[in-house]
Amino acid sequence: MGIINITPDSFFAGSRKQQLDDVLKQADKMINEGASILDIGAQSTTPNSEWIDASTEWSRVSNILPELTKNFPDVFFSIDSFHHEVARNAVNEGVSIVNDVSGGLLDADMIPTVASLEVPYICMHMKGRPQTMQMMASYENITLELIDYFIERIRICHDAGIKDLVIDPGFGFAKNISQNFELMRRLQLLEVLSCPILVGISRKSTIYKTLGITPAEALNGTTVMNIIALMQGASILRVHDVKEAMEAIKLVQSLGVD
Repeated sequence: MGIINITPDSFFAGSRKQQLDDVLKQADKMINEGASILDIGAQSTTPNSEWIDASTEWSRVSNILPELTKNFPDVFFSIDSFHHEVARNAVNEGVSIVNDVSGGLLDADMIPTVASLEVPYICMHMKGRPQTMQMMASYENITLELIDYFIERIRICHDAGIKDLVIDPGFGFAKNISQNFELMRRLQLLEVLSCPILVGISRKSTIYKTLGITPAEALNGTTVMNIIALMQGASILRVHDVKEAMEAIKLVQSLGVD
């Protein structure tokens, strides 16, 4: 899953593409490098990011999504949003997947909307909002808390009628660096939930702060963490750098590790 952010404030500057030509070029590059899904986001969810409403968020992508789906008709696109209005509009423009960092907890209409649209749903773990989440990074047992969270969210999604569900443990969302490493060590335990696992740790602070570098310098560290995630059961990697992620996938697959 390649990341394209239609935002001015996402934490990694290289992912910000606000002009249509730049978006189309980046999409073409990622597809040629092997991306199966392109994740389009119009609201930054980094700590202390600006909260924008659904209409503002939609205004950033409303002219871009139709061009993407028209130019790349065989590609799966996901919309990275916690607003049900944005999700509905995006699917009506040809988007195939809804990727919600809040697991439906920031918009009560999201889950029934996704169910009515009959598209796959990526359900992530987060506490609070992006603006408050880092004050809520407290767990007695982070892995068990995530399993309990997903058991509940999966039941709610299935009861609503969502058939295709992917879970995302939410690295960096209401989790500090040591908690992120603990979660990565125990990621395989989430397989008990019988859902594909998406990991999005690309260029995040767990990597660059640990190494004492910047997000722009964190590609090598990202590749290391992606390989660990794959060996711990990840089914989807959400990344800024598709070529390197595809190489990691090919090498891990060649190991024949289950």
